[in-house]
Amino acid sequence: MELSVISLDGKSAGKVTLSEDVFGLEPRADILHRMVRYQQLKKMAGTHDVKNRAEIRGTTKKFVRQKGSGGARHGNRKVPIFRGGGRAFGPTPRSHAIELPKKVRALALKHALSSKAKSGDLVILDKAEAKEAKTAQLKKTFGELGWDNALIIGGSELDQNFALAARNIGHIDVLPSQGINVYDILRRTKLVLTKDALESLEARFS
Repeated sequence: MELSVISLDGKSAGKVTLSEDVFGLEPRADILHRMVRYQQLKKMAGTHDVKNRAEIRGTTKKFVRQKGSGGARHGNRKVPIFRGGGRAFGPTPRSHAIELPKKVRALALKHALSSKAKSGDLVILDKAEAKEAKTAQLKKTFGELGWDNALIIGGSELDQNFALAARNIGHIDVLPSQGINVYDILRRTKLVLTKDALESLEARFS
């Protein structure tokens, strides 16, 4: 698969050949769904907590006699049916993360890249660099290129001016090559890979 390389000013900067093993697969929704679910569950804090009966502070003295009151036979006021009592079967801190084999995670990334290539939403950029950290100027450039909703993947180190200028633009994400992930690829319309990012990806899967 061959794609044209463009520069930020919209001019042609040559061509690159993409690996069929990475960008030429038939996307599978089930694998992508498993990976997105894996990422979202791993990201959950799991810090929600309530006090159960054992954690409520209060006396355990029996407040009503066992027989003859005409009511239920209660032991203390920390039970869930009373106001201020403990919560029954409430949430406790835990990890929501699920297991997913490393090979499936790698395959999911290939399928996400292939889905963008198949839909024509994959763009190869010569360099993601800016002379000045000017948001307005970069936003105008993106508008001319038609990137109103895009994920831009740079090399192992991002150009500081470019990253600073892009971070305040809505629906634009900029990540280094090692930060590429399935969820961010799928949530943006365009996927923009620099030549450095492309080399890094193909070396990763070789």
